Amino acid sequence: MMSHERLDVYQCAVQFLALARRIVRAFPRGYADLADQLARAARSVVLNVAEGAGKTTAAHRARYFADARGSAMDSAACLDVAHIEQIIAAEPLAQGKQLLERIIG
Repeated sequence: MMSHERLDVYQCAVQFLALARRIVRAFPRGYADLADQLARAARSVVLNVAEGAGKTTAAHRARYFADARGSAMDSAACLDVAHIEQIIAAEPLAQGKQLLERIIG
């Protein structure tokens, strides 16, 4: 197991990415831009946490972890927009926000 895979934040990010992919697959036609934004932001969280965990200095780690946090906030905003536009229900919104809160923590 790689060192980043042991991190709770990484496991939450992977779980959120899987949830985001399920949410995106259910989007109706006409929302490709929002679907793409959510998919890219969710993927970015996972990749930045992993890359940050591999850096050897605290400053480098902090930069990637900050980028991951920003992508998590972007993901949360995408979920809010999707909920406001009645694309997703309250349950997947709550599941996503719960994971994102653990990531941002």
